[in-house]
Amino acid sequence: MSVSPGSLFWERRDTTGAEHALVDLSAGLVARGTALAVDPIAYTARYELRTDASWVTTSLEVSAEGAGWSRTLRLQAEGGAWRATTSEHGDLDAALTAAGHAGAGLPGTEEPELLLGAYDVDVTGSPLTNTLPIRRLGLLKAEPGVAHRVSVAWVLLPSLEVVQADQIYTALGDGRVRFASETFSADLTVDDEGFVRDYPGLAARRG
Repeated sequence: MSVSPGSLFWERRDTTGAEHALVDLSAGLVARGTALAVDPIAYTARYELRTDASWVTTSLEVSAEGAGWSRTLRLQAEGGAWRATTSEHGDLDAALTAAGHAGAGLPGTEEPELLLGAYDVDVTGSPLTNTLPIRRLGLLKAEPGVAHRVSVAWVLLPSLEVVQADQIYTALGDGRVRFASETFSADLTVDDEGFVRDYPGLAARRG
């Protein structure tokens, strides 16, 4: 493995936006990041993500804010069981409606039992979180062509609603990993640490 990247920056391709993360790989992953986007409405999200030494997610704290609203989410996991703590100020639904979009779900989850057995989180639009199953499953050195189905706690931005999602990761060799859900597939190009360099249609690393 190479030296920890330290600072990672992605430019969004699907919308106007970007993500900047500071990462520490000394014992699993500790990442602090900021994500900005204009869709469905302009927002800024800040997060702190932690895993254990085996890259199983242990906690995620996220705040999201825009004009007239803000929300926070704290997810904590132990043995595949999750607990969510949230707060909400202002009216995100009103802001979305004014912009011509449907209202948002509540932050967090009312059914945490559906997340039982999920060892990774996935934050909407964040290439950083794709690294979690890639490293946890050892896909950088895995035999190409073997598919791994995972259950993740999917955090929707900007609402911070948390839903269970099934995803499939397949090592392709030569620094490529295929990511797929029920309706989507993309071949990711990753570096020697498993961090995404290119995510077709979503984001590309800069710098």
